[in-house]
Amino acid sequence: MPTQTSNAAFADPAAPRSSKPAHVIKSDAEAIATAQHLASRFAADAARRDRDRSLPHEELDAASNAGLWAMTVPEAYGGAQVSYVTVGRVFAILAAADPSIAQIQQNHNSAVFWLWKTGTEQQRAFFLGEILRGARFGNANVDVGGRRPAGSAMTIAADDGGFRLSGRKIYSTGALFADYVSTIGQDAQGRRVVAIVPTGHPGMKIVDDWESFGQKTTASGTVIFDNVWVPALNVLPIYRSYEEWPQNAISQISHVGIDAGIARGAIDATVAFIRQRDADSAQSTAALGADPYVIYQLGELKTRLHAAEAMMDRAGHAIDGCLAAPSEDTIAEASIAVAEAKALTTEIAIEASNKLFELAGTRSTHPSFNLDRYWRNARVHTLHDAARWKYAAVGNFYLNGERPPTSGQT
Repeated sequence: MPTQTSNAAFADPAAPRSSKPAHVIKSDAEAIATAQHLASRFAADAARRDRDRSLPHEELDAASNAGLWAMTVPEAYGGAQVSYVTVGRVFAILAAADPSIAQIQQNHNSAVFWLWKTGTEQQRAFFLGEILRGARFGNANVDVGGRRPAGSAMTIAADDGGFRLSGRKIYSTGALFADYVSTIGQDAQGRRVVAIVPTGHPGMKIVDDWESFGQKTTASGTVIFDNVWVPALNVLPIYRSYEEWPQNAISQISHVGIDAGIARGAIDATVAFIRQRDADSAQSTAALGADPYVIYQLGELKTRLHAAEAMMDRAGHAIDGCLAAPSEDTIAEASIAVAEAKALTTEIAIEASNKLFELAGTRSTHPSFNLDRYWRNARVHTLHDAARWKYAAVGNFYLNGERPPTSGQT
């Protein structure tokens, strides 16, 4: 049984982080500028990281040390509390450079929101303070065998003044790079709760067994919890976030940004390849840049991308409006706006990454360019919350006035 001394190792406000505190971003404009600066750095080696499955430890340190992982921390706790328009744009900027790096941060943003809206004052002060200093949260939310209606088959049970849990989780994006791993389970009443477990705690094992052909460096592997005990400070009643706030929309706006970024990256890569191909080609080879059908289709791709990005911004505004005046109606409106944006960004990510080869030609398929990473990343990432669910929810909302569910797929 843990002693009181061992409890303090989990969340002791007096215990400083071992690393130098991160920079604190102060505004939306600074968050965007920081993302752009980091993206230019991350893009330079993205193809090699994907090819070699070289995990982005240094890149993630750069992002969290620059304050980007704390951009949504509320102003009351020292953060910038950027708008969700900015959140979508930041994820899109990062994903255009390296979508694995963007996805690794996605669940962390949900943890910030859970802490803000469902944490006690003590929990908010400690954990949000940790995040401001540079701490990263990873997730271990999906049970082996898939999600359950209540969110998890794993029980997080009260025990000895804290909570105890055991279970096996998959698709644990970010856990391998995290300071804290959040894992969803259910309490004695079957409600969705989350336990926050510090990395390295006995009983938690993180396994790097992610083997997908896309998003290869997210390390979205397995986390095993074997009779893990955490103090009460480390458990949040996140069911409240789904009941009272637009949690689904908060979680999914990051996915919207990632898909938009993949699409932009693929289109930019197509343009760059065609220009370089034309510059390198002999005069006898027809210039793709003069092909009217190539020009037409690139124009079409750009237009659809801009439409999807505009819908992403619209969804961000809907979330911001809901946070300012939460109600069943504004939660539904935010969820539907994000669903519409997600459907469009899914489609343009797949289309743009596929059209890259059709427009750039056979040479673009050579493995030295590794341009297929755009399609592989798009195909894998867009499987999060299939677009068919989005269109069905949108249609049901506008035709029948049916609000989307507050948990599960929208």
